[in-house]
Amino acid sequence: MPTPHQEIADFLRRARAASDPQRAGLPADGRVRRVPGLRREEVALLAGVSTDYYTRLEQGRRIVPSAQVLDAIARALDLDDAGRTHLRDLVSAAGTPRPRARTTEQRVRPGLHQLLESLDTQPAMILGRRTDVLAANRLACALFADFERMPPRERNYARWMLLSEEARALCLDWELQARNAVEALRLAAGRTPEDAETQQLVGELSLASPEFLRWWSEHQVHQRSHGSKRLRHPVVGDLTVDFETLTFPADAEQTLYVYTVAAGSPSQQSLNLLASWTHPAADVSTRPDHTPQTTTVEQSPRG
Repeated sequence: MPTPHQEIADFLRRARAASDPQRAGLPADGRVRRVPGLRREEVALLAGVSTDYYTRLEQGRRIVPSAQVLDAIARALDLDDAGRTHLRDLVSAAGTPRPRARTTEQRVRPGLHQLLESLDTQPAMILGRRTDVLAANRLACALFADFERMPPRERNYARWMLLSEEARALCLDWELQARNAVEALRLAAGRTPEDAETQQLVGELSLASPEFLRWWSEHQVHQRSHGSKRLRHPVVGDLTVDFETLTFPADAEQTLYVYTVAAGSPSQQSLNLLASWTHPAADVSTRPDHTPQTTTVEQSPRG
């Protein structure tokens, strides 16, 4: 595993290469740019630090920038909120060596299970650390995958997205969704670099998925706060769902994802059909596939 200082260096190099010199507002100096992005001396100039200091950061030297310097570098590189958070997490991990913490099991409160089941017309699920799927309501299981029936170690959104053939078939925009999942996992890994389960997951995906390995090495981070997914569901056909996320003051490591569709749209008709098909009281003969099976899953608190 790379050291925290090496992680800082890698992230800065890649962020600099992805930066836009024109957007930075630097005057033209007549020199031909042989590499994309800003030069080291340009980042240093914009951040108000010496070129030598910034160069040592990109070399992975054992230095820890102050909060003020960190903010200045983030502005120079035009990092978004997720990028700034990730950089702060990496520097925090490099500042004071932390013992490997014992990871506590995550559990969803009974009240949140009730909330999920009350959303009977909207798919909803709760994700925890490293994109673990902690709970999902009946409609989310029918729309995406029945995570509750998977072995515990497989109940992970990023793992499902990267390794499941069903996910590739379901998501018309699979590459975008899979890349977002990798970048969200990157963000989470920077927050808890000492977490053994995160390291195991990253190792497994690196061996099993060439796409994961390529995107992970690019060191991009993404905060999935809202967005949309284009799906081709095997039962109800094509639909587009939008999602919003909510975090809980009592547990910032658990995030509720609620999926909705545009009112009056074909996607709403498809989702309504799926909801009626998965309802416990639904008549078997009215189901689109005319099969007696049900996707109803009795939820129970779990980690």
